[in-house]
Amino acid sequence: MIVVAITKYFKYSVAVTATRHSSAPATSAQTELVDALASTSFAVMAVLSHVAAHHDLSLTQLRMLGILRDREPQMSQLADFLGLDRSTVSGLVDRAEQRGLLRRQRSEHDGRSVHVALTARGREAAERGGAEVAERLAPLTHPLSPVESTRLTALLEQMLDVVRQSSDR
Repeated sequence: MIVVAITKYFKYSVAVTATRHSSAPATSAQTELVDALASTSFAVMAVLSHVAAHHDLSLTQLRMLGILRDREPQMSQLADFLGLDRSTVSGLVDRAEQRGLLRRQRSEHDGRSVHVALTARGREAAERGGAEVAERLAPLTHPLSPVESTRLTALLEQMLDVVRQSSDR
């Protein structure tokens, strides 16, 4: 889920800019929140980059494995999730397919449509990567009490709902 949320950042920034209701300057609390979110995203991106390198993957390949853990999207949908052009995703999929991490499969309903799915090797890599990401993020999350963790999760999901709604448009 982390990986998908990060991939939606650019669409989110456009949506926030387009839907801002006031031209009033940001308050100190808003500035602190934005700074904290940015700092947190930098920490998360550093973890993701480290895990990707540790598994001889690019950050984009790691993101792709994370996306494919729980879905088998069409190539065009994968491009949208990653925020990349279809031609770029085609090359990315080619390289991952050569490494045995995923496979393309024709849609049962539309022979022109191609879906992308993890292979057993790809699923194993995604699970190992996900476990390592969780382990490396633990220093950020473990100091939180269960109540704080639940509250932070709810607040982040509320913020991510804006991303999801803007990407549905």
